Amino acid sequence: MNTQTLNPTGRTHATAIGVNKVLRNTYALLSMTLMFSALAAGISMTLNLPHPGLLLTLVGYFGLLFATTRFRNSSLGLVFVFALTGFMGYTLGPILNAYMALANGGQLVMTAMGATGAIFLGMSGYALVSRRDFSFMGSFLMVGILVGFLAAIGAVLFEIPALSLAVSAVFVLLMSGLILYETSNIVHGGETNYIMATVTLFVAIFNLFTSLLHLLGFMGGQE
Repeated sequence: MNTQTLNPTGRTHATAIGVNKVLRNTYALLSMTLMFSALAAGISMTLNLPHPGLLLTLVGYFGLLFATTRFRNSSLGLVFVFALTGFMGYTLGPILNAYMALANGGQLVMTAMGATGAIFLGMSGYALVSRRDFSFMGSFLMVGILVGFLAAIGAVLFEIPALSLAVSAVFVLLMSGLILYETSNIVHGGETNYIMATVTLFVAIFNLFTSLLHLLGFMGGQE
């Protein structure tokens, strides 16, 4: 009769190595996509490109997101990650131009950027240090984001500023929670694909920044 000696310590060590690899790859790719997106936004601002509009934005975003998910386990996944984040940077350019045209636009943009960075570092840092499992937040975040997304479309279509403002406030909370959740998911081995982890964190950062910018613009009396 054959017998096998189980080695929980070795298995745990191998798991830890795998988690650390996903974390390193995720943060490396996230840094590169953020810089690439910023470059795309800068080009869009410099050329004063028009916003593609709600329909084209949704088609481009979900189309590239689907392609990224479809090829997440191949090198093509990396191509689509940069295509997606570059496209999102392009759509951000016209928005930033609109804010920069305001009297205190530069200050608003920098404040939103700083707050976004602080929230990301705080949420991801807490998940990494505490090692708590925040998987219980998954269902709540999924429903909240879906409802918020539909409400945001309604606010744009029916031109309801109060609803748009409420959606921005809710999205700040939801995206902060998503950063916490996804980082915890990586730490506990729930997310093993660094491409998908990068996309999730990038989208959270992007939406967090634009939501804060909207709120700061309103509080500053510029909207």
